[in-house]
Amino acid sequence: MKTIFKNLWEYKIMVLGIIFLLVIQAFCDLSLPQYTSDIVDIGIQQSGIEYAVMEEMSADTYQGMASMLLAYGGQEEQELFTGSYQQTEAGSYVLKDKSRTVMEQLDGLMVSFMQKMYQGLGVGAQGAEPGDNPAGTAGGGAAEGWNEALMRQQLIQAVKSEYQGLGWDMGRYQMNYLLKTGTKMLGITLVMMAAAILAGLLASYAAAGVGRNLRSRIFKKVISFSQGEMDQFSTASLITRSTNDVQQIQMVSVMLLRMVLYAPILGIGGVAKVLTTRTGMGWVIALAVGTISVLVVAVMAVAMPKFKKMQKLVDRLNLVSREILTGIPVIRAFSREKHEEGRFAEANRNLMKTQLFTNRVMAIMMPAMMLIMNGITVLIVWVGAHGIELGSLQVGDMMAFITYTMQIVMSFLMITMISVMLPRAGVAANRIQEVLDVDPKIQDPRRAEDEKLSDCRGVLEFQDVCFRYPGADEDALEHISFTAQPGKTTAIIGSTGCGKSTLLHLIPRFYDVTSGSITLDGIDIRMLSQKKLREQLGFVPQKAVLFSGNIASNVKFAGEGISDERMQEAAQIAQAMEFISQKEDGFLDAIAQGGTNVSGGQKQRLSIARAIAKHPRIFLFDDSFSALDYKTDALLRQELHRRLSDAAILIVAQRISTILHADQILVLEEGRIVGMGTHRQLLESCETYQEIAKSQLSEAELSGSSREHMDSEDGGADHE
Repeated sequence: MKTIFKNLWEYKIMVLGIIFLLVIQAFCDLSLPQYTSDIVDIGIQQSGIEYAVMEEMSADTYQGMASMLLAYGGQEEQELFTGSYQQTEAGSYVLKDKSRTVMEQLDGLMVSFMQKMYQGLGVGAQGAEPGDNPAGTAGGGAAEGWNEALMRQQLIQAVKSEYQGLGWDMGRYQMNYLLKTGTKMLGITLVMMAAAILAGLLASYAAAGVGRNLRSRIFKKVISFSQGEMDQFSTASLITRSTNDVQQIQMVSVMLLRMVLYAPILGIGGVAKVLTTRTGMGWVIALAVGTISVLVVAVMAVAMPKFKKMQKLVDRLNLVSREILTGIPVIRAFSREKHEEGRFAEANRNLMKTQLFTNRVMAIMMPAMMLIMNGITVLIVWVGAHGIELGSLQVGDMMAFITYTMQIVMSFLMITMISVMLPRAGVAANRIQEVLDVDPKIQDPRRAEDEKLSDCRGVLEFQDVCFRYPGADEDALEHISFTAQPGKTTAIIGSTGCGKSTLLHLIPRFYDVTSGSITLDGIDIRMLSQKKLREQLGFVPQKAVLFSGNIASNVKFAGEGISDERMQEAAQIAQAMEFISQKEDGFLDAIAQGGTNVSGGQKQRLSIARAIAKHPRIFLFDDSFSALDYKTDALLRQELHRRLSDAAILIVAQRISTILHADQILVLEEGRIVGMGTHRQLLESCETYQEIAKSQLSEAELSGSSREHMDSEDGGADHE
């Protein structure tokens, strides 16, 4: 969860705006039930009469009220009353000021007056004796036999009768109140809708920004990984973390900003409103909240482990799917379709079972929540009906209390719904953080010595280099020392698994040496920035990699500013023009993802052309000629020697015919150099090289006594 909040903090101004809008939305939402209550209690039951104060009264009523106020109230109350009215030309008396403040002040005066009057008369409600206690109060006095609600209702009935006596159209008066209140409700609803829409828009924007930033950070982090870090995560897992996991966080971020922030605002506001209703049913809220809390805790205890397991199962499904899709030719060749269908079905079934379990939990929770809500509603109606019967509660107040209670329960329901999704989002956030927290072992030096390599010559030297893979018990390379000179070819040959590719991967710092050093023009490559180092290198991997686009985009992938002439020259050297010229669109011919629409040899030649177009100082060919026929191999090597004579070339090869003319051949065995020299020298001095040569070359080639003889026999070797 820390990851989610950390990423949301980047949008703190927007989050503050969302909170402000949610407060407005909650205020409007909490205001509507009171207006509904007013429509029922005032608009319908009281004919639109809001206060127990007469806006207009006859002279007789005015005189009688003034006298009674003086008798049962006092001089101060009488003066307040008489000072609030003025006589009209028709002889009636009307209020001077009809503002809410004055009306509420006079309303309180009239209720107080009624209470004092009944105290003086010594009677209870509707003439009952005080001991009858119709309001259900605990006391036994006359004043205690009356509650404020009953007194106000009787005063309002008196106001209504006075208006009718004065000839007022009470139907129109009532309709005016209903229209005024309804208009206010409509305005509040429109404001609430606008706030909700704007808050949702901002929340979606912030969540989308969080998703975009996370994907960008994951991508940048993965791009910075060395091969060692890449080995920690499977490709399928990295894809899942960059897509599915980020999507989970993005979805939960929207809910956090819209629901989780809104729920406490609505819940606290609902509790405050409930306390102002003075219904005496606060215990119902406590009961509802307690019941929901027990349900949520039970659901979380059961569902949490499954949510943690779900993302791993998604990883597994992606891994199996990717293996099957990339290995379809092999699967078909060995008729293993049924076996792979079984693997996929198992991974798919395990994920389905977990998802079904969590969905069932949700399916159980929602009816349970609705049962609690409906049960609370019935309980409120049951208790409220007794209050209405006793006169201590009005119908509208009970309706408002039910609405407020449902809002409080709904706020807990929102939190419950999000709490079900949070564990899965938390797992996704942790998985993303695992990637972001990995510090690449291959780092640029604090003070790079790039300026020393302003004019690179291309002298590459290995000085007693040892390398061990992370977690391995033994070194993969031991005490490797040699120098690759510009204008010369250094070849590396040996049995499978002897460390040829590993040695080549140390040069661009895919891995760093365990001990010893590799220098470029006398500068330790670890003291150069990775960008500067790799600018000097043209790397062709063992497995040719092409990107979706066209031939031109793949060759020009080597760097910015590669001209068409340079691209064509590179293609000619790589012997790729032969098949490019046969394409209908030439260099603009489409290349599918992974280069699936070209052959293996064509992929290798395009990869070689890409490296040549860069014009590097050092070429690294990692068994990059294996898919070429002997004729193309020979022609390509000739062009490399003729047109790239100023660059250092390192070739990892399996075929001796590829490296016959190398200026220096390194023979590796179990990570050690067991032979170094030219082809002829190694035939005479290196037993391992002799064994490789005997397995690949003819007797005529082996018996050659001079370099010139070897050159003349090169065509025969290629032909074979």
